[in-house]
Amino acid sequence: MTPVTSSAAGSGAADDTPNVGTLAGDVVGGAADASRIAWECLADAAARTAGVTVRTVHDVAGIRAVADFFADVWRTPRATPPYPSEVLRSLVHAGGAVHAAYSAGPSGERLAGAAVAVFGPPAERDVYSFVAAATESGRGVGFAVKQAQRLWALKRGATTMRWTFDPLVSRNARFNLVKLGAVGSEYLVDFYGPMSDGVNDGDESDRLTVVWDLVTGTTRKDSPAEGRFAADVFRRAPDGGPLALGDADRLWCRVPEDIVAVRAADPALALDWRHAVREVFTEAYAEGLRATAMSRDGWYLLTRRRSTDLPTQTSAGATVGTFSEKTSSEEQA
Repeated sequence: MTPVTSSAAGSGAADDTPNVGTLAGDVVGGAADASRIAWECLADAAARTAGVTVRTVHDVAGIRAVADFFADVWRTPRATPPYPSEVLRSLVHAGGAVHAAYSAGPSGERLAGAAVAVFGPPAERDVYSFVAAATESGRGVGFAVKQAQRLWALKRGATTMRWTFDPLVSRNARFNLVKLGAVGSEYLVDFYGPMSDGVNDGDESDRLTVVWDLVTGTTRKDSPAEGRFAADVFRRAPDGGPLALGDADRLWCRVPEDIVAVRAADPALALDWRHAVREVFTEAYAEGLRATAMSRDGWYLLTRRRSTDLPTQTSAGATVGTFSEKTSSEEQA
C-alpha cells in the first residue's frame, strides 16, 4: 500500500504518480512545484485533522478489506459486497486507485473511509471516482479521502472531478456543495434502477451529478438562507410543509432531515419525497438553474448558470469525472 498523505508525512512523494510535464494542465516549472506542494499540504492537513492516514491500496488483503468495508457501509453481506475485491483489484491493475483512510487504535489500524477512482479513455485523460464512503461522522474522514483523491487527480493533469449522490441525503449535499464547493450539474432520474442494498432498498435511485473544480474549489460562501424567508411558497412537501420557494433568480427546495430513517419507517412517504423533489429539480434544471448550496436545515439553493461556470460535459484532457459515486453518513460539513 502506497502512502498518499498521512498524519505524519506531508509530501505525498511516495505516490506512484506518472512523470507528467504539467500539473492541472496549466502550470509548469516553479509554479508546478509550488502548486504541488500546496496541494500536498492541503491533503496532509485534512488527514491530520481527521486523525487518519490515507494510502493507496494495491495488495490483495488490503483491497479485500476495502471491499468488506463497503459491504458494511451499504449493509450487504460481505459475501456479496457492492464492490467485490476482484473488481477493485482489476481497476487498480488498469491504472485506477483505491484510497483508504486508516485510524490508529489499541489493536492496530482500522479502516475509517475509502474511495475508488479509475481513468477513462487515454486520449481524454479523464478520471472517474465512483465510490466514496466513511463511517466516523463529524471527524472529517470523508474530506481527507476526497483531498487525497484530489491530489492524485491533479498530479495526472485533471482540473475537475465529477460524481453522483442521492439528492435526498441532505448531509451529503452539504458536504459536496458547501464543504467541497462543488456544483450540481445534472439531475438523473432513477439512475441505477432498482437497488437492493440495506440503505436504498425500496426507493428509486435519482442522483445529482456534481462537478468539483480541483484547482480553485473551496468552501462555498453562498448563503442558502439569504432571501429564503421572503420568497413565495409555490409547492408543498409530502409532510405538509413548504417544499419549494422562489424569486426571480433563485429557487429553494427542501429535503427531509434524514431520508434513510424515513425510508426505513415509511417507504411510501420516502417515495413521495423522491417524486416531489424530482419534479422540482427537473423543472429547475430545464429552466437553467443548478444546485449551488445546502443549508444546515435541509434547504437546497438553486441559482442560474453563469457564463463562467464549469462545463457540464466532460472536457478532453482536463476533467476528472466521477461516475456514480456513493457516499455515506460521514460526508458532511
